Amino acid sequence: MDSGTLFHARTDFLASSIATLGPLGRLPKAPGSWGSLGAVLAAPWLFLPFSTPIRVLILLLVLTSGTWAAGRMEKLLNRKDPGCVVVDELCGQWLTFLPFASLGHWQLVAGFALFRIFDIFKPWPVRLAEQRIHGGLGVMLDDCVAALYAALALWAVISFCS
Repeated sequence: MDSGTLFHARTDFLASSIATLGPLGRLPKAPGSWGSLGAVLAAPWLFLPFSTPIRVLILLLVLTSGTWAAGRMEKLLNRKDPGCVVVDELCGQWLTFLPFASLGHWQLVAGFALFRIFDIFKPWPVRLAEQRIHGGLGVMLDDCVAALYAALALWAVISFCS
């Protein structure tokens, strides 16, 4: 194997690993929900303990690497927004949690449910972002817009229940 082929093989493996969050995007039935669930389960250790500025940096890293990986997977699989790509769910789920200093178990579950609802039903402008923006950025951005709705709804639920 020449060095160019080896480089592309390694790059494609890295893109696939990031885009699918390892095995999560390859699980049968509803890979997006598996990606979101993985994000919720990881959040108490890998996202929520940090200050808001660090969380923003984490999200920028996920958004940047996810945009690259999702775009690469679209080209490799010759499909728009392949179902196995779930890094967008990680970004969206954690963006849903960004405004909150701390979240209890029921709030994490509520955030999961709200994000999935907005990501699946895609109210305006979520669907618009999905349709108008192409490539890896389009894959990532519709989940970010859905996350803004979910964060606002989660804030309302927490406020109502407090």
